Amino acid sequence: MDHPNQGQTSQRKRGRFAPSPTGDMHFGSLYTAVASYLDSTSQGGEWVVRVENLDPPRIVAGSLQNILTALDVHGLQTTEPRVSQSQRLHLYDAALESLQMAGKLFYCTCTRKSLAALDGGYPGTCRTRRDPPEQGHAVRFRLDVDRAFTFTDQVQGRQEYAPGSLSDFIVKRRDGLHAYHLAVVVDDALQQVNSIVRGADLLDSTPLHILLQQALGYPTPEYLHLPVLTRNGQKLSKQHGAPPISLQRPVENLARALELLGQPVPQGGRPNDPAGLLAIAAGNWQRHLLPRETSIELTCS
Repeated sequence: MDHPNQGQTSQRKRGRFAPSPTGDMHFGSLYTAVASYLDSTSQGGEWVVRVENLDPPRIVAGSLQNILTALDVHGLQTTEPRVSQSQRLHLYDAALESLQMAGKLFYCTCTRKSLAALDGGYPGTCRTRRDPPEQGHAVRFRLDVDRAFTFTDQVQGRQEYAPGSLSDFIVKRRDGLHAYHLAVVVDDALQQVNSIVRGADLLDSTPLHILLQQALGYPTPEYLHLPVLTRNGQKLSKQHGAPPISLQRPVENLARALELLGQPVPQGGRPNDPAGLLAIAAGNWQRHLLPRETSIELTCS
């Protein structure tokens, strides 16, 4: 089953950055935001910001404003008002209803503990359960893929998944919250995002997203997965204690991000304002210079 990118090249490019307000912005998030912004704006496209706040217990008070301030300080201006997932629950419910009517969902009572020994795979235990049980349950998307599944990433190249390597996955959690896989697919489609730039840690989520897009009748955007920034072998992330990015040196932060993205960095006569530097960087943006690794180890902040 070969599914090359179906990015709508005849349309205006439309990218997005989707931060989670679970802590202040760190350098890894800025690096991804810069790449997404430049990849869209370098072609005269649009760039939107979406707040991924589906998991209330993980939200840190004040972090959203801090993230938005960091974007503004670094000159990363969205082309339209941002949206928040917490205000779009009815859209995810509508997508679930459509999938249910198509026979693509089932109710799963398996616990994480019972599946822990399966290395993330799902054996299909509850596939025949079409009606919601009384006990706690999640809702899973039924994968009917009996051949190799492939897609082409703009940086990482052709990706192939052997038959049986993709498992039925959760689209609504046991706690009643909509799952990331469902929400991101619905949001990208309804926001008309046709070019997705994100970290390579999400590379293996892409087949699931493409299959959901097909089941919902959505177009498939093009995907570009950047190397994940790591320190001491761990992804640079809030979970691993990445420090907030300094707002006192935005030009230096942007120049460092450009360097890690393999892009030309203005030397003599470099603009001393973020907007000026981004304008030059957009004119110089070259996808073929992006590093092809799936991770880059940082030696300094």
